[in-house]
Amino acid sequence: MKNQRTPGRGVRAALAALATGAMVAGLAAVGAAPAVAAEQTPSAVNGYRNVGYFAQWGVYGRDFKAKQLQTSGTAADLTHINYAFGNINYQTLECFIANKAQGTGPNGSDGAGDAWADFGMGYTAANSVAGTADTWDQPLAGSFNQMKQLKAKNPNLKVMISLGGWTWSKNFSKAAATDASRKKFVKSCVDLYLRGNLPVIDGRGGPGAAAGVFDGIDIDWEWPGSQNGEVGNHVDEVNDKANFTALLKEFRTQIDALTAENGHPYQLSAFLPANPADIAAGGWNDPENFKYLDFGNVQGYDLHGAWNPTLTGHQANLFDDPADTRAAHQRFSVDKAVKEYLKTGISPKQLGIGLAAYGRGWQGATSADAWGPATAAGPGTWEKGNEDYDKLKTLGTEYYDPAIGAAWRYDGNQWWSYDNAQSTTRKGQYIAELGLGGGMWWELDGDRNGELIGTLADKLRASATGPATDPVYDGGGGGDGGGGDGGGDGACTAPAWNSTAVYTGGAKVSHEGSEYTAQWWTQGGVPGSDSAWKLVGACEPGGGDGGDGGDGGGETAPAWNATTAYTGGQVVSHEGASYRAKWWTQGDEPGASAWGPWELQ
Repeated sequence: MKNQRTPGRGVRAALAALATGAMVAGLAAVGAAPAVAAEQTPSAVNGYRNVGYFAQWGVYGRDFKAKQLQTSGTAADLTHINYAFGNINYQTLECFIANKAQGTGPNGSDGAGDAWADFGMGYTAANSVAGTADTWDQPLAGSFNQMKQLKAKNPNLKVMISLGGWTWSKNFSKAAATDASRKKFVKSCVDLYLRGNLPVIDGRGGPGAAAGVFDGIDIDWEWPGSQNGEVGNHVDEVNDKANFTALLKEFRTQIDALTAENGHPYQLSAFLPANPADIAAGGWNDPENFKYLDFGNVQGYDLHGAWNPTLTGHQANLFDDPADTRAAHQRFSVDKAVKEYLKTGISPKQLGIGLAAYGRGWQGATSADAWGPATAAGPGTWEKGNEDYDKLKTLGTEYYDPAIGAAWRYDGNQWWSYDNAQSTTRKGQYIAELGLGGGMWWELDGDRNGELIGTLADKLRASATGPATDPVYDGGGGGDGGGGDGGGDGACTAPAWNSTAVYTGGAKVSHEGSEYTAQWWTQGGVPGSDSAWKLVGACEPGGGDGGDGGDGGGETAPAWNATTAYTGGQVVSHEGASYRAKWWTQGDEPGASAWGPWELQ
């Protein structure tokens, strides 16, 4: 079932209010170190983040699937993929997935979802990342499984589920309204996306089916405390600001608890608005929010568009344009938005700036200069006034103004504001100069071959090492295997590594005469060559009896919890012994049955 949302970035409709003086921008901020300490490593692009949004609906008419990110080389230039979007149920105020088309009007988002795109659609060998066809009976298919395969080929890549967006932010305010509703909402999101407990729909899904797909959650609430969001959104202008902060704290608390349970460090990010009025209404630049967020990205596009059909102008200018003819409160720029966050003491490394893989444009334009007359929104493949970078990059004549860091194209009739290689390079320079954490792209399918995404990555790699870091699971303090040295050269007591098996943090395997511990979720990565695996030590397969050390420290594994869902390979401690899950399980007590899901280590 195809999602019926239009494929533009969420802020477009709110920005239409610019004509009456109400600007909508959207992005999220990032925060200070999470409560659960974890070893940090420089973010994969020379200490910078390069984040890209993957649109759920892009697999249909656009025919943009995850494999394109691999074959184009884009995946190697990204640090994070934000999967857009997850919806909030209007009745239960929980995260959910369903197959229901997006409707129209204020209630159009109620109950909408696209489980088919998420985990139902079967992939052939030709269009899958791994080059293998999905089978009819596998519980996880669709884009979720393709994200998993993409991560297996790109060990430094992280995938986040982005919640809300322009169309699906309707129920954030209600879900955040009370302590009880916040706890319920966050738990549902953690269970659904991070634990991977999917609903069973058309034979796919089930408990733990999506475990290991997502490495964190991206909050895209557009907008707390502000009426500049989509028509029909629930807004509490008095309480949303405080409730937003409390919601971020609850997300941080629950994902840290999951990290303590399974050893995988999860991240929390947000999409931050650029409009000072929306920033103030939601308290986005309150430093307390950054105690809970790992990072955030400031919207750097949709600063102008054909919601004003008679005035051309820049939608993604880095600096203020002195020639801008709009009212002072409508003159936006990336730099102006970034400074709204920096002025409150938020660390630059916790901020990224958004870049556009699309353009906004007009037709009937009579001047090549910005802020000239036009007659209507430009023609667009998917939406009037909106077009992909790939389709704009050869239209008419290209222009670039280095003073304001803005690019555009004009063919004598159509006038399009967009990011090109020059503006992208300048924005990369700006990121490095200010010590920011990196950049973000809306959306990946507009730059199918990763030209702009690669340009930013190359600029950041050529800059001084950046300040952004990502958490790394170090194996969990299990020593060097405890009694594992007892068998001469050390016995390979761990099961042999299997290229098709899914392993989670803490799982141990043997491979080519050595034992390894998984540092995080992995599938297909070869121990000894994939950074997901940490070497424990050499051994002789099948030799000796030095296996008493098991998983390196016995009780160092987290204690078994009857309410927790475990997937195959996870290790727990219970009543003085260590057990490994043989398959998905919840509520089955380790040691209670020789035929149960738990294997004594």
